[in-house]
Amino acid sequence: MTNRSDTVLLFRNTMRITEGHLDSFRDAITSAVDFADRHGPQLLVQTFVDTERLLAHSFQLYRDSDAVRTHWKLADPYIREVMEHCTVERFEVFGEPDEDVAAGVRSGVGRDCPVTFHPRIAGFVRLAGSEA
Repeated sequence: MTNRSDTVLLFRNTMRITEGHLDSFRDAITSAVDFADRHGPQLLVQTFVDTERLLAHSFQLYRDSDAVRTHWKLADPYIREVMEHCTVERFEVFGEPDEDVAAGVRSGVGRDCPVTFHPRIAGFVRLAGSEA
């Protein structure tokens, strides 16, 4: 399945892991991603960690702004657990969310770190296991 929709949103979240919290952070992220895999609307979630610099990078792909709102409603307890072990250093939105989601991102993380929005020019999504 190929999706060429202009509504696709990709979030990149760069987190600074609190000193001494690496194992707890890993546990919280694993739990959050497992929950998202079972119940979340994301098309993709990938999290990577730089253990030497105590940085983590999370990428989440959404079909549209409605999917982001659904994620926020479902995942709040998991997000709070992860945030006990890190701070958001940078948050990037690739694509153009509706005004409600853009405001939610700004109010949720913008008070603590820079948020940038990057309009989409072109692209597609090929889901894993689908025929090209």
